[in-house]
Amino acid sequence: MSGTKRLISYLATAALLALLTSFAWTLNDYANQMLTRILIVGLLAVSVALLTGVAGLPTLGQTAPYLVGAYTTATLVHNDVDLGIVQLLAAAAAGGLFALLTAPLVVYARGVVVLMITLALGELTSTVAAQWKSVTHGTDGMLAFGKVTPLPGLAELGDDQSVYLYALAVVTVLVAALLLALRSPAGALLRATRDDPRRMRASGHPVAGYLTVAYAVAGALAGVAGALLVTMQSYVSPGDGGFDVAALILLAVVIGGSMSMVGAIAGAALVVATRDWIASAGHAPLVLGCLFIACVYLLPNGLVGDRAALSALLRRRPRPSLMPGGRRGSGRMKTP
Repeated sequence: MSGTKRLISYLATAALLALLTSFAWTLNDYANQMLTRILIVGLLAVSVALLTGVAGLPTLGQTAPYLVGAYTTATLVHNDVDLGIVQLLAAAAAGGLFALLTAPLVVYARGVVVLMITLALGELTSTVAAQWKSVTHGTDGMLAFGKVTPLPGLAELGDDQSVYLYALAVVTVLVAALLLALRSPAGALLRATRDDPRRMRASGHPVAGYLTVAYAVAGALAGVAGALLVTMQSYVSPGDGGFDVAALILLAVVIGGSMSMVGAIAGAALVVATRDWIASAGHAPLVLGCLFIACVYLLPNGLVGDRAALSALLRRRPRPSLMPGGRRGSGRMKTP
């Protein structure tokens, strides 16, 4: 990317962040709550995009570390731990540890088998949360009322606007860090592992190790999303990690583009807005189904993926012009 294009990209990103920040004061409480939910779903979708699009592990099970992170945060709130950074780190550690423990079941499988294993892990985690009443309070859910202080010395999160700004800051930092990591040699190795694992093994690369690290990072991101969920609604239940949530996240990734972290957030925004706002009359499943079918036919690579393909098409070299006599030029000068 040239210096001018990079500058334009930075300015556009800064303008977008400024616009999103201004929403805290220009929109009402309901809109701020919806934006916060979009950020939470978007971060969870980013973890799915990391596994599905970059690592080549299609998943329906990111709701498992999501619930683990949420219940970890709720437990901390019950023990009067109200420092936001501590809650986030604990939720990330819990989600990442859960992913590490279950990684051997996932990283050695491929294709539909991965999808079914991760789905089973998600459903099993939701079932355990419903049955382990001494820790999770069962199907009644777990209340977690408490004022969160993001960092020592900062004010408490006392309203919907401050919670939205907190979620925006957390998601921005994590997504930026992930994008930087994916642009590094580590990201190149992960994509090479997705594209040709046999060649990577033949070259001496620990394919299972790379996938385990990606799976753990995705679990940590999902755990942070669970912590933000508890901060927003002061409550968590097994239903917050059910199959409908897992399907909604995968739908967001498909619509936004499985290869793009930003596309995953854009897809999450479209899906949540469609479900909670546009389809508020009770026809959300029908509208989401129609949206999915339309995107599959019209945007098979997702919103961001097809935008990139269109840009690549526009950057193609022009076709050779016709030479006198109707012959097509080769575009090169012949040397004597």
